[in-house]
Amino acid sequence: LVAVALVHALLHGEAAPQEHDIGKGKQMPVHYGSAKHSYVTISSPLATQLPQAAGAAYALKRSDPDLCVITYFGDGSASEGDAHAAFNFAATLQCPLIFFCRNNGYAISTPTSDQYRGDGIASRGVGYGINTIRVDGNDAFAVYNATRDARKMALEQQRPVLIEAMTYRIGHHSTSDDSSAYRATSEVRRWEDFDQPIHRLAQYMEKKGWVTEEEEAAYRQQCREEVMSAVTVAEKEKKLPMEAMFGDVYEEMPARLRSQCESMKNHVAQNQDKYPMENF
Repeated sequence: LVAVALVHALLHGEAAPQEHDIGKGKQMPVHYGSAKHSYVTISSPLATQLPQAAGAAYALKRSDPDLCVITYFGDGSASEGDAHAAFNFAATLQCPLIFFCRNNGYAISTPTSDQYRGDGIASRGVGYGINTIRVDGNDAFAVYNATRDARKMALEQQRPVLIEAMTYRIGHHSTSDDSSAYRATSEVRRWEDFDQPIHRLAQYMEKKGWVTEEEEAAYRQQCREEVMSAVTVAEKEKKLPMEAMFGDVYEEMPARLRSQCESMKNHVAQNQDKYPMENF
């Protein structure tokens, strides 16, 4: 989970000022990234992160063998050509890389039955000569142990590992998606009632006496209040200066971008009544 402070800092520039917003308003919601934490920014195009991860892992192999890379993707991304290129690069170059596939049954509205006829994503790892682990993605401890062992294997053997975590996407793909158009609500309820990972972990912890139902409810409320408080603070902040959109592309801004920036500022100055300048 992303810390509340990081959520506040990364509200993709809707309100947060430059000193708080690491992404400087240039990312979609939840597309976090942090150089400090070696967390590469999430990108919307499917599977582009996979060959990038292979390259990063190969660089670490040459510079720091005590580190490895982990990259996350879904069953839909695994259908992209970039996934196969990344698998092959990582395997042939023996990159210390963990491919973590969350197979949740759907690529937006496309079920896995329309994506492949083989044995899931795990069989692809075997085909490329990659050590492969399939795990119950709804079991928090199983996922932790699989990832820990994969990291150990990647570092000690200096080679890639593929984890396929079998799970189910209970929610809609996005706010613009209505999953009831392509799957039965009874299917969703069955998974939510019997194999919801948060409920499973909560029940286990309660049986162990680690937490009570009342404590869990109080913690959920506390987290909600902290997040809403961070959102409220961020919404009151002014937006980044408009010229910030031209930065962070080149080390030195080329003449054509400087010209465009000046043209924009002149246009806004001449039409201030058309723009909400008080928000910047």
